[in-house]
Amino acid sequence: MKILMIEDNKSVSEMMGMFFQKENWDATFAYDGNEAVDLFNESPDDWDMITLDLNLPGKDGMEVAKEIREVSKTVPIIMLTARDSESDQVLGLEFGADDYVTKPFSPITLIARIKAIHRRSENIAEEASKNGVPAGADDSADDNEFDIDTGFFKLNSDTREAYLDGKEIPDLTPKEFDLLKTLASKPKRVFSREQLLEQVWDYDYFGEERTVDAHIKKLRQKIEKVGPQVIETVWGVGYKFDDSEVKAK
Repeated sequence: MKILMIEDNKSVSEMMGMFFQKENWDATFAYDGNEAVDLFNESPDDWDMITLDLNLPGKDGMEVAKEIREVSKTVPIIMLTARDSESDQVLGLEFGADDYVTKPFSPITLIARIKAIHRRSENIAEEASKNGVPAGADDSADDNEFDIDTGFFKLNSDTREAYLDGKEIPDLTPKEFDLLKTLASKPKRVFSREQLLEQVWDYDYFGEERTVDAHIKKLRQKIEKVGPQVIETVWGVGYKFDDSEVKAK
C-alpha cells in the first residue's frame, strides 16, 4: 500500500512511519497543506490511502481534502484531528473524508482503520471491474438491474447511484453509499451503530459511534434534497431504512 500521511507533527509522523514500515507499506510524509496538495497532484492515481491532519500550516485539512476530492473521488481519506466536536467531524466528512480518528490515537487503531478502509476500497474496485464498470464511474444508472428496487427507492452498486422517488440522491461519498445500501438492503431492520461499523467500515468497534452518527447526518441532508426522509433513528438502538413515507405520497 502507498500512503500519503499529511501531518505537521513530526513526532507523530516518525512514530507512524515505524508502524507503516512494519506493515511493509510505502509511506510519504507531507508537513503542510500546500506541500500535501502538490505531492498528491504529482501522481494522484498512485496513492492507496491518505491520512490527513485537520490543523495544518499553509492550508488547513478541510481545504486539502476539498482539493484532493476535486481530483479523485475515490482515494480513501482518514481525517486525523484533535478536535472532538460533532460539527468538526461532520465538516470533515462533508469535505470528502471517509472516516476520522481523534487525537490522541493508538497507532494500532489507526493501522486497523487503514486496513479496513483499504480492504473495502479494493473490494469495490474489484466488483466494479467484474461488472465492467470503472471504479468511481459517473455513468448514469438506467433501468438495468438494481440491487435494491422497492418501486420508490432504487440502488445500483455498479454505478454507485441511488434514486428516491425517481430522483438521484446527489453527491454520495463511497461511505455514504455503502451505509445507505446496508440499511436499505433490509428495510425496517434496526442496525446498531456497532453493527454498522462492522458492516460498512469493516472494522471492530473501537468506541467511535460518532463516526456513524456523523455520516448519517450528512446522508440525511442529501436524501432530503430529493424526497422524504427514509432513514429513521430508533432511540437507544440505532438506525433503520423505511420508505413508507414515500409510499404514502
